[in-house]
Amino acid sequence: MAMLKVTDLKVNYGVIQAIKGVSFEVNQGEVIALIGANGAGKTTILHTVTGLLAPKSGKIEFEGQDITKMPAHKIVALGMAHVPEGRRVFADLTVYENLLMGAYIRKDKEGIQKSLENVYKRFPRLRERKGQMAGTLSGGEQQMLAMGRALMSSPKIILMDEPSMGLSPLFVNEIFDIIKVVSASGTTVLLVEQNAKKALSIANRAYVLETGKIVKSDDADVLMNDDSIKKAYLGE
Repeated sequence: MAMLKVTDLKVNYGVIQAIKGVSFEVNQGEVIALIGANGAGKTTILHTVTGLLAPKSGKIEFEGQDITKMPAHKIVALGMAHVPEGRRVFADLTVYENLLMGAYIRKDKEGIQKSLENVYKRFPRLRERKGQMAGTLSGGEQQMLAMGRALMSSPKIILMDEPSMGLSPLFVNEIFDIIKVVSASGTTVLLVEQNAKKALSIANRAYVLETGKIVKSDDADVLMNDDSIKKAYLGE
């Protein structure tokens, strides 16, 4: 059984149909990439899956449970975390306070402390800057904080929206190395990413989205060597 199953999802913005009957699956332990040009509908899909947008029709199931009409906070409690596009850290809170916000649904103090240590181990820079206001961090550090905050909810699956956006090549490599570590530690990853080459380099499988429809899906290494994908998304 797929961990996350999306069936014939349709999403409208007013009279405009943004998502036109999308279906895909994410199995436990996989890294799945959603790739496509700007405006293809990738972020809209993530927002709908996490309960921030209501679909017009279709079905979203998480571990066999229908979550199509479930509010966002209840979806988080089931074990789904979302790292939004643009990082969205709480600028006026410290790094430490931002991380604690990620654990707001948890009551196990010991477990929260353990998660905090794990985040600091994974992101040593956050430990160094734990008393610093999040708004004063660099873009790459804010992205690390957004990922660390999501991990504080101890998620089964983490949805990441454009984690490399606006980062220097050095930070991009670092962020993707961290995604690999997160996946290796047992957390399933659904990755929306405009940098198709980077996304395909760490994904198991990928879905290609064009104007609200999935036009292609396959193993990531197959898509990496697909001439039409190379031409359209890999700059080759």
